[in-house]
Amino acid sequence: MNTIETGPTQAPGASLTANAVFLVVTVEPEGFDTVRDVLADLSDSMKAITFRFPDADLTCTVGIGSAVWEPLMRSALPIQLRPFTPVIGAVHTAPATEGDLLFHIRAERADVCFFFEKRLLSDLGDAVHVVDETVGFRSFDRRDLLGFVDGTANPVGPAIDDAVLVGDEDPAHAGGTYVVTQKYVHAMASWDALPVDTQERILGRTKVDGLELDDAPDGQQSHKSLATIEDDQGVEHDIIRDNMPFGSPGADEFGTYFLGYSRDLWVIQRMLERMFIGEPAGMHDRLLDFSTALTGSVFFAPSATELDALGAE
Repeated sequence: MNTIETGPTQAPGASLTANAVFLVVTVEPEGFDTVRDVLADLSDSMKAITFRFPDADLTCTVGIGSAVWEPLMRSALPIQLRPFTPVIGAVHTAPATEGDLLFHIRAERADVCFFFEKRLLSDLGDAVHVVDETVGFRSFDRRDLLGFVDGTANPVGPAIDDAVLVGDEDPAHAGGTYVVTQKYVHAMASWDALPVDTQERILGRTKVDGLELDDAPDGQQSHKSLATIEDDQGVEHDIIRDNMPFGSPGADEFGTYFLGYSRDLWVIQRMLERMFIGEPAGMHDRLLDFSTALTGSVFFAPSATELDALGAE
């Protein structure tokens, strides 16, 4: 069985941190050689920072999109890798947006994230174009800006590897993981105007302690229920959510950056279909009445071994 490699790069199972940067870029037509060199040297280039700040828990997980995988990695696509598929419901839409590379930078210190991102972009230079840079932060006891504890359903212990890492179904890319990102902004005034018990019914959890509420027997389902995915055999499939709040009170911007790691891309796709189209159809996730998706991208994060191997070519 594959296990998540320990180290500063390609660490989807790393502990949630106080700070994160979600950096999405496109690769310029003449930039592939530069990008390849930077990715091959990524683990070495991080050592100077991790040596100086060992308690910062700096990690960087790189995701690669389907449009650039073959020219960049010089290997066949992971079997499920594809562009983000928009999900169009009767009321809300999960849009697809551009992005060739994702850098998921995490650390306990904001300055360490900043310093590493600055050096990374300096190394990449004009080989890439930044299309989105979102700086996330830990909010109180890991609550999102809606006031609920986020990520309580994440797998723990040995279950992490089973939920996240590709295995024998795609041996050429074993040890990697699929990544889906979406950037949501919240209508905070409207949300805050709701009674707490209404918020809890929408989320499917209690607000104070994050306890799960019972699923509705039929009709309108909560966000928790719609985001719980089972296959045809009734087996539940977990993902790792490493969501982060972001925002600017001065600009009246309040949001959540969703990032999901999964062994199977279809799990997150099915989750989004249930949220945006509804289950049953027409009964969309009521959370979307207060949270608007601005972006949507799909990447594959190869194992650290596969990423380091770029330097051997």
